[in-house]
Amino acid sequence: MTNERRQVLRALSGLLLALFVATLSSTVVSTALPRIIGALRGSQTQYTWVVTATLLSATATTPIWGKLADLFSKKVLVQAAIGVFVLGSVASGVSQTAGQLIAARAFQGIGVGGVQALVQIALAAMIPPRERGRYSGYLSSVTAASTVGGPLLGGVIVDTSWLGWRWCFFVGVPIAAIALVLLQRTLRLPVIRRDNVRIDYLGATLIAAGTSVLLIWVSFVDNTFAWASWQTAAMVGGALALLGAALWVEKRAAEPVVPLGIVRQRTTALAILGSLAVGTAIYGSTVFLSQYFQVSRGYTPTHAGLLTIPMMAGILVASIVAGRLISRIGRIKPFIVTGALLLTTGFAGLAFVDHTTPVILMSCAMLLVGFGVGMTMQNLVLVVQNAVPLKDIGAASATVSFFRSLGGTIGVSVLGAVLAHQVAGHTDNIAATYGDATGHIFLISAGVAVLAVVAAVLLKPVTLRTSLDLSDVGRPEAVPADPARHTG
Repeated sequence: MTNERRQVLRALSGLLLALFVATLSSTVVSTALPRIIGALRGSQTQYTWVVTATLLSATATTPIWGKLADLFSKKVLVQAAIGVFVLGSVASGVSQTAGQLIAARAFQGIGVGGVQALVQIALAAMIPPRERGRYSGYLSSVTAASTVGGPLLGGVIVDTSWLGWRWCFFVGVPIAAIALVLLQRTLRLPVIRRDNVRIDYLGATLIAAGTSVLLIWVSFVDNTFAWASWQTAAMVGGALALLGAALWVEKRAAEPVVPLGIVRQRTTALAILGSLAVGTAIYGSTVFLSQYFQVSRGYTPTHAGLLTIPMMAGILVASIVAGRLISRIGRIKPFIVTGALLLTTGFAGLAFVDHTTPVILMSCAMLLVGFGVGMTMQNLVLVVQNAVPLKDIGAASATVSFFRSLGGTIGVSVLGAVLAHQVAGHTDNIAATYGDATGHIFLISAGVAVLAVVAAVLLKPVTLRTSLDLSDVGRPEAVPADPARHTG
């Protein structure tokens, strides 16, 4: 191992640890929620919002973190995001009411969104796209481990008498503290000092507000109120008005939060479309597969977590192998196309699921879904990073991540509404009804995954550059950056 790669891996250790604990916080409560809501005497609506609040605030603030990363020290920002996450975790753990917990989780989500966006941005700032493939595989592996392992850990925590549900939130604090220490000692990134910087606070506020209203509507529609109702008209209309105002502001801002010139690029637009589909896959599959195994098949939360290992293994293997091959040959489109096809095929297989489907057949389909996610999720970000200059890497990366989270939030809410409609009125054999209905939502997921195939096919074939910045392309001296040579 070269000294340069050793330095990169040292810097990456703290980033991966921060990413692991941030992603874990979104999944560790899933199996513990019945116990948590029962202890806090919360309602069914509050049950949903303990999860949705974090995802909503993380999604809404991701573009803001990305733009800040283009203006200020990326190292300081990722440390600040971890600090916000720790404060939100502690506040969640000491909450005395469901309302307090939801508010704390929303605050925690601001840190989660920052960590998830800034880890990718920091990686892009120190490693050229050609070499970034192998390291992106590590990011996918960590995301897979935390996404699938979170429910399993949550079940263990709530079933351990001397821990209790509050440790679902406290458990991330010491891990985040270790990540802060590692980042302080190992992460060295270039800091671009710019005078007369103007932060687009109005645009950021409008984007966050519009996105939040839209996600709140998705969370409540068909449950609290009907699709065709005055509430839907008010919330959708309000969201569109806010986002329309944000578009008007972004066109005229000196330092827009989301540079529209980047979003209009063919590569970025297609990556956004693909990310929406992949977001639905990674969030929808974990949520509904876990519920299927528990409700329809009668497995414990621990066993349900273990049964999703094939999907985690698929993400782990595919992301590492694809990342290494991409770094070796420099071409990325074939891997994204293959991944999108595998994703669609895996969901098509799960579409035949009912309450009697052999677990081995489900495992094969989950493995294909895992392969698809592993070959597409981080690579859709990488293909955009390759197409933009270093000064825009933060906004471009965060924009793709934003739409992936948005797709996940909308996907989970809409698929959940479809599932609820399927099982409504069937109280004689709820387990069988639930199991049979689960296949319908995965059929919809397969249809959504087709969009990822279309986006992948339409991507222009490119060879990943070996320089950090577009301005360095073609220079003989353009070499992978050693993070130890920079300060920041």
